[in-house]
Amino acid sequence: MTKWLARLAALGVVFLLTIQGQAALANPEGKKVLRIGSTQSVDSMNPFKAVRLIAGQLQRWSYLFLTTPDPKTLAPSPDLAESWETSPDGLTWTFKIRDTKWSDGTPVTAHDAAWTFNKIMTDDKAKTGNGPAVENFETVTATDDRTLVIKTKAPQASMLENPIPIVPKAAWEKQADIGAYEAEDNPPVNGMYIPYEQKKDQYVKLKANPDYWRGAPKISELQVIFYENPEAAIAGLKKGEIDLIGRLAAPQFEAGAGDATITQWNTPGRRAAYLQINHGATTSDDKPVGDGHPALKDVKVRQALHYAIDKQALVDQVQNGLAVPADGSIVPPMYQDFFWQAEGADKVSFDLAKANQILDDAGYKKGADGVRTMPDDPGKKLEFRFTIHTETPTEEKLAQYLTGWFKEIGITLTTKQLDSNQFTEETGSTALFDIAISGWSVNPDPEEVLATHLCSRRPTPTGDGGGTESFWCNKEYEDLYTNQLKELDRAKRADLIKQMQKNLYVNAPVIAIYYPNNLELYRKDKITSIEPVPAGRSGEGILYGGSSGWPMYTADVKADPGSATASGGGSNTGLIIGIIGGVVVLGLAGVLLARRRKTTADDRE
Repeated sequence: MTKWLARLAALGVVFLLTIQGQAALANPEGKKVLRIGSTQSVDSMNPFKAVRLIAGQLQRWSYLFLTTPDPKTLAPSPDLAESWETSPDGLTWTFKIRDTKWSDGTPVTAHDAAWTFNKIMTDDKAKTGNGPAVENFETVTATDDRTLVIKTKAPQASMLENPIPIVPKAAWEKQADIGAYEAEDNPPVNGMYIPYEQKKDQYVKLKANPDYWRGAPKISELQVIFYENPEAAIAGLKKGEIDLIGRLAAPQFEAGAGDATITQWNTPGRRAAYLQINHGATTSDDKPVGDGHPALKDVKVRQALHYAIDKQALVDQVQNGLAVPADGSIVPPMYQDFFWQAEGADKVSFDLAKANQILDDAGYKKGADGVRTMPDDPGKKLEFRFTIHTETPTEEKLAQYLTGWFKEIGITLTTKQLDSNQFTEETGSTALFDIAISGWSVNPDPEEVLATHLCSRRPTPTGDGGGTESFWCNKEYEDLYTNQLKELDRAKRADLIKQMQKNLYVNAPVIAIYYPNNLELYRKDKITSIEPVPAGRSGEGILYGGSSGWPMYTADVKADPGSATASGGGSNTGLIIGIIGGVVVLGLAGVLLARRRKTTADDRE
């Protein structure tokens, strides 16, 4: 017994020590509380800084944007802006700002919106979250309290998909260093919910906003509870600690089967999973960066890799059938207007013989060990690294399949596992990789994900900036991007966007492998109603992780009977140390220690 325990014991003290585990979230009797489990903690409550998906969701629940996706069609619909009009030349947009107020009771004005956009345009520390969204803005002004005018350098067809939440000028202009501010003091918001309490890496609590312009939500409180991993979250769902968990991999989703209290929600997803290939990474001044294998600069090698991937097998064996093989590029099929699918001669099908023939014809000869070498350097073998995340079973399984297929075409693949931070660094500005697993959650307008493959997104010579997904710098792709941004006719613009996807498909700086299904679980004994987005499409729609906050606005739940914990039960899953009369008693209350911290998964918005 240590001295401090001995002293307490001598005093006959009884106390409770709860180690990092389930957060005790007390709820008054009769309160309607919806609890969402997340395996990704919030990187920042500051929307100028945050980039993680969970932070994006919190922004959708807490703030108004100029527009929001229509719940049924996903087309832009009014939010903070009641209406808008465009000048004949497409360069000036005028928005009528809604008459509403912040959660501190002060009015929301066009000056708030103008300040928000100008802050990002003029302060580099405010660009992290959504800097690219204002790159084409020339000026943003508020001509009066209700009128916002945005002038652009060139026409911008994606204007009504702007991803920036509007913040209150009065509260935020006080921050001398926007990059150092984490917004943990919960500044005023104007969305459907108001954040009011948070504990880093454990939970965020939000209460219904009675002044939300659509009217108050049906539930009184929303809680986001962070877990160490999906397995712990699933266990929490089964115990009733949480009511809903989304963005699951196939094994975790299938763990919900056979439970009479749980609904399995399996619908088309908004994410594309793909291989990121280091085809010769360069900085924005065209200087080489990183240590990618020189063979990957050859489009023939990249195309051979594409033919050597059995995407249907990956769907069946790695995703347990809960995905769609990617016969297209980086826009998933749920976005019907913009989805491009390869057909005829363009389509790449699994064909090891063809992959071998491509490499033979390109001069990559096999050595005695069956491994190919560079045509101009016989001593340089085609040995590539495959970078994945540490302790991610599906990615490890994916690596096993790719290793086997690539071996059949004379290429050695070695798996390299990195934690999330190191993964981001090495596959980002430093380009210390050959092939890496990647993916993106795509919005209804895919302009943002398309822009991650622009020349301008490459890092600067000093390694700053960036935002590239592939270090791709291709004139045809650049011209198509510029043209689609100017094209205000939706059908014509969609055709240009499809040509961009074809460019990526043919040149293979990235290789889409599958589109994961949206896999979610929720307790049907707690959630009485909830509308997905898009709503009204049979067999479709996302509850958590969608492109709008509509599901959490429409959700209704059974009222809590009253409890001392987040689960609605009376137990506390912590380490209990009782000292009575000099006797030390150690015990575990409950069976689950669901520690919550940052997940190691690379999970971008």
